[in-house]
Amino acid sequence: MTSTAKSFEEVAGDCSPAPTRVAVWDLPVRLFHWALVGLIGFSWWSAENDELELHMYSGYAILTAVIFRLLWGVFGSSTARFSTFVRGPRAVMAYIRDSSAWRSIGHSPLGALSVLAMLIVLKLQVATGLINADDDGLVEAPLAPLVSLETADFVHDAHEFLFNLLLALIALHVAVVLYHHLRGRNLAGPMVTGRAAVDPGTEPMRPGRWWAALLCLVGAIATTRWVIAGAPPFGV
Repeated sequence: MTSTAKSFEEVAGDCSPAPTRVAVWDLPVRLFHWALVGLIGFSWWSAENDELELHMYSGYAILTAVIFRLLWGVFGSSTARFSTFVRGPRAVMAYIRDSSAWRSIGHSPLGALSVLAMLIVLKLQVATGLINADDDGLVEAPLAPLVSLETADFVHDAHEFLFNLLLALIALHVAVVLYHHLRGRNLAGPMVTGRAAVDPGTEPMRPGRWWAALLCLVGAIATTRWVIAGAPPFGV
């Protein structure tokens, strides 16, 4: 055999099937992701510049987005559903030991923990914001009258702490995306186009129903409006 001849393994490698592009993320998930990026940035800007009214409106928008994502995580596409991507400790440890063995689309077991952590912190951030008030008591969130002044003071500090915690989680998320990009895996692109290159035979995303997305959005908006009204008892 000459030096230019290829071994059987090399020939077999040349004949391996090329990756194929399949749907990974649906439009509602992508819109939620990028809207949240803009809203968090706007919330930071409005707080830093004492634009408290704009800050509250931004918080209402985040509340609507988070409620929608929670509902879509139950009724949405296959990769959006929590039941699909939330894994137990055994799956997480297996992924940490050998991430190359993971073949499913969507969030990895470790990535799912990041998603859950950010959603939990976001919910707490919004919840503390809804019962927050400024130092002078001139601007109050819709649910601030429901708590005592001592509780409001504690919540004010917790709101600031949670935002710093959220920034840390975002920084970690960006670092992971950059790490995978340097290793040749593009995670940001599919969140824009909705499609990614995967191994042949990988099951693509099963899309959700458009009317389910609409109902989830209506439910999120209605819940936010109820909160803005002070969360009055039903029937009152």
